Amino acid sequence: MKVRTSVRRMAMTAVLAVGLAGAPATAAVAAPGPAASVTAARMVPAAKPVVKTYKNCTALNKVHRGGVAKAGVTHNKVNGKKRAFGVRPTFSTVLYNANKKMDRDKDGIACEKG
Repeated sequence: MKVRTSVRRMAMTAVLAVGLAGAPATAAVAAPGPAASVTAARMVPAAKPVVKTYKNCTALNKVHRGGVAKAGVTHNKVNGKKRAFGVRPTFSTVLYNANKKMDRDKDGIACEKG
């Protein structure tokens, strides 16, 4: 355990030294050993997935037939009353947040189909 900690510290020090010198942080020199290569690989941030924003409900419903709902939504609300889904929406909070402007009744489902 102690050896892995020291290897991680050496790798972190190398990354900081290279990053401060003006070189990109992904070009860091890692300490020898298998733990160092894993540590260096974890430091590179993953690319964020691109979320599609649709122009209108017609375009969104071509791809997501029942609309897009936040995770945790259990019913469609019509006039304040709970109603079962006519067509089951795609559940994705990230996709819903990107297309929130199309949720006119503010029930957590954008572009729902009756």
